[in-house]
Amino acid sequence: MRRGIRLLMTVATTAVLAVAFRASLQSNTTTTGQAAVVSSTTPARTAHPARRTPHRTTPTAPTNKPKPTTPAKKPTPTTPAKKAVVVSGGVVDTQYGPVQVEISVSGGKITRSHTLQHPSGDGQTDRINGYAVPQLDQEAMAAQNANIDTVSGATFTSGGYRQSLQSALDAAHQAGAL
Repeated sequence: MRRGIRLLMTVATTAVLAVAFRASLQSNTTTTGQAAVVSSTTPARTAHPARRTPHRTTPTAPTNKPKPTTPAKKPTPTTPAKKAVVVSGGVVDTQYGPVQVEISVSGGKITRSHTLQHPSGDGQTDRINGYAVPQLDQEAMAAQNANIDTVSGATFTSGGYRQSLQSALDAAHQAGAL
């Protein structure tokens, strides 16, 4: 029984290969009169005969048509370079203490954000702001605006930071840096 199945599989495989070989010969063959010439530059493919690619023709001799010219580029108006400034935002009083932000702006972008004042005094406030303030500084740099997330556990500091940052951005805009 196994021999019969193995023999049947061999015959089926041979038949599939024969059909694929014929299809590849047909896709690489051109007929001239009665004789068939097989292209020797293209290897035989085992693709489906319906997926043949059309034969490429050799390019004809170039014509002496003039090449189209591209129009000259118009000069673009230059915008004045943005100023580089350092601006401090307003002091915002929160429930736990004042918050004030200073930003450096160059080329129309915030290049540095630094907290000048933040709530401090007791151990827990210092611990919370010790991790919240650097996160707020990084978010201001990434966002390039005052739409930054509140740091969990530092809700009041985050709100004060946003307000002071917005007043610093407004001042930088008035100075022509943004």
